[in-house]
Amino acid sequence: MRTTRIHVAQALAQGRQLRLPDQTAEHLVRVLRLRTGARLVLFNGDGYDYEAVILAADRREICVRVERRILQNRESHLPLTLAQGMARGEKMDLIVQKATELGVQRIVPLITERCEVKLDAHRAQKRLAHWCAIAISACAQCGRTRLPTVEPIKPLATWLDTLENHAQLRLALLPEASQQIGNLSVTAAGATIAVGPEGGFADRDVMALRSAGFYALRLGPRILRTETAGWAALVALQALHGDLY
Repeated sequence: MRTTRIHVAQALAQGRQLRLPDQTAEHLVRVLRLRTGARLVLFNGDGYDYEAVILAADRREICVRVERRILQNRESHLPLTLAQGMARGEKMDLIVQKATELGVQRIVPLITERCEVKLDAHRAQKRLAHWCAIAISACAQCGRTRLPTVEPIKPLATWLDTLENHAQLRLALLPEASQQIGNLSVTAAGATIAVGPEGGFADRDVMALRSAGFYALRLGPRILRTETAGWAALVALQALHGDLY
């Protein structure tokens, strides 16, 4: 039977009793039909799973008791950042979801020259909260116990100015590049992968990336869509240097 995993933004410890949030309680009771005595797993992003039992349940409230803390080892030893040019519609949702499942530590939504998504400050904040919720849901599904960081939307130039980890390999996915992923030398510092939006990186974007130390990388002979390219790079890096054996 599949274990129900729930994220809670609270401190957890063996023996603690707590009330789950209303929305979570409604989902567990009305959708999953869990009742008193049912077991579930809680996580809060600290690297542990917490086995718990439901003490009382109705449609408005679920109270649980934490029974055991379990250290999990599901995080990749290869630190990976995905810097993604903003994509339209639900594509960004899928990108965040799949990048989380593939073990990425950081996701940076970027505004580039050819980006067609325009958001004011209020909508950008709402979109960020939405992506964070998607990452949490993906962690609950795939078993991760640490949440990836989803950064606020940034212009490409602003983001490049903030980069500090010089030991990390910097890669920009460009169809015209000659460098292939199998020839890369990746250290324990990991890699940052920059992916353009639907129209790809413009010339000025490419110049800025190169000036910031990014190497152009080609993912095979086919041109991949923006929502595919980042996943493909993450899978390849995890398979060659990470935890996809």
